[in-house]
Amino acid sequence: MTDTSTAQTPSARFWALEDLRGLEFDPLLAELLRDEPVARIRLPHGDGDAWLVTRYDHVRMVTSDVRFSRSALVHRETTATRMTGHTVASHAGLNYTDPPHHTRLRKIVAKVFTAQNMKRLRPMAQATADRLLDEVERHGPPADLMALFHGPFPLAVVSDLIGVPEEDRPKLAAWPDMVLSAGPGPERSREIKAQLTAYIIDLLERRRREPREDLATVLADAMSRGEMNQEEAVSVTTAIQVSGAHAVRNNSANMVYALLTRPGHLARLRAEPDLLPQAVDELLRFIPHRNGVGLPRVAVEDVEVGGVLIRAGEVVYASYLTANWDPRMFDNPDTVDFDRTGIAHMAFGHGVHHCIGASLARMESEVMLASLLGRFPELRLAVPEEEMVWQRKGLIRGPQSLPVAW
Repeated sequence: MTDTSTAQTPSARFWALEDLRGLEFDPLLAELLRDEPVARIRLPHGDGDAWLVTRYDHVRMVTSDVRFSRSALVHRETTATRMTGHTVASHAGLNYTDPPHHTRLRKIVAKVFTAQNMKRLRPMAQATADRLLDEVERHGPPADLMALFHGPFPLAVVSDLIGVPEEDRPKLAAWPDMVLSAGPGPERSREIKAQLTAYIIDLLERRRREPREDLATVLADAMSRGEMNQEEAVSVTTAIQVSGAHAVRNNSANMVYALLTRPGHLARLRAEPDLLPQAVDELLRFIPHRNGVGLPRVAVEDVEVGGVLIRAGEVVYASYLTANWDPRMFDNPDTVDFDRTGIAHMAFGHGVHHCIGASLARMESEVMLASLLGRFPELRLAVPEEEMVWQRKGLIRGPQSLPVAW
């Protein structure tokens, strides 16, 4: 057996994070999953190296073991190797906390993600989908679903959840894309976040005076009771606004693209509409919905993972994408199988940082797909697959445009 305490640290692989087309799986991730499941990597920004774990069991361990800390990252993020030149998430929010601090904040936010509230929001989401598809129909083919449907729909739904008035939504539309991009420099990123922060502070104050049934009211109440401070409330709202509008837009568009380029799966879903929730889950597992990896963790003591010793203070990334494609857990992981059951995917993460908005994202995806396929029985791509244009420098992957006909 190898003595991990004296084993030589492997040399780091530089991960350039180049733009990928369509639903292509990152070739370096595929190689590491196959050949080096606990590997050293170096990303385009920051200093030094980090560990990357790719197998399902290892990802599950790192993201749930208290010996790997998010709060310890606060003092390391400016120096740790990373994907972007700017900090995406606020240090005051859920992303950079460990229990019990994380538990306190999450308990407050969870009040708006109950099954009862999702049931309340679903008819509103359906009405939004119907209105937007009316506009698509009036526009006529070819129509760009990114502009007419996948963009405005999740923005409207997350705005309903947060409590953003209808008249304020247009000015919020561009901010999520700018925040979740590797393109803007640090100065531009700070400027965008400052604008979003100022808006949210104003919204929270309005909801303190005029409470409603929304997230802004829940957070304003928590601030009034001293359960959270303004910075925490702003950070939580920003994260939900940005990820809710941006991630669902791209993920839902990827799902539609996946179905339109797989006629057999599309035909089956039309014939078996009750299969939709299971199909959405499988598409969430299959689609490589982001570039690279999210935030890392820091080992707070020496930990062995997969026979490799990770020392206290070292930075560790975990890839949910590769966990979802691990052949040890999923038979033929590179294929879409609507009959796949039994193993939980990690498209929404794992452990205490499992996405708190997962139920909302699932509901939105189901409403969007059911409404789109029901409205346009002959829906098809309006351009050949090879002519599709995909976004560049985004942390979340998706089409730049999705031209369709019917």
